[in-house]
Amino acid sequence: MSSNQIEHFLNSWKDGVIEIGRIHLEGGDYEKSAELFVSTHYAFDSEEVLFKPTFTKEVIFRNSKDLALSYFIGGEVAEDKGFALKPWEEIRLEELSIIEQDNLMVAMGTLNFKPLNLEENTLIAFTFLLIDTDDSLKIKVHHSSPI
Repeated sequence: MSSNQIEHFLNSWKDGVIEIGRIHLEGGDYEKSAELFVSTHYAFDSEEVLFKPTFTKEVIFRNSKDLALSYFIGGEVAEDKGFALKPWEEIRLEELSIIEQDNLMVAMGTLNFKPLNLEENTLIAFTFLLIDTDDSLKIKVHHSSPI
């Protein structure tokens, strides 16, 4: 694993969130897109995953694939309005620190989220613990919060 792999993974994660919102806006199958996004970026299919999304108050954690999908596109949890459905115009990585140890990598940084057609930005701090599974990185622990 390398820092280039982590940056590639983070770009794929950002693009995936934006893509879900774009597909939703265009009336496409955003649920299928979200399922692919979660399966591609999170280790739910093979491992236990801990997920503390950015904007949660009533149900703080989303530690299953179904609950993660609920956070991104709405569904199981009443407070979930669909984080990825906003839609986002741009998600910019502004700061990144990486620790590599054995087969684990930790990425911690900030992401600046710009909603489509709005000037307001939301700065979020994140920590991803990534594992290398089947020659691809996946999130095992995700913690994020607004700044």
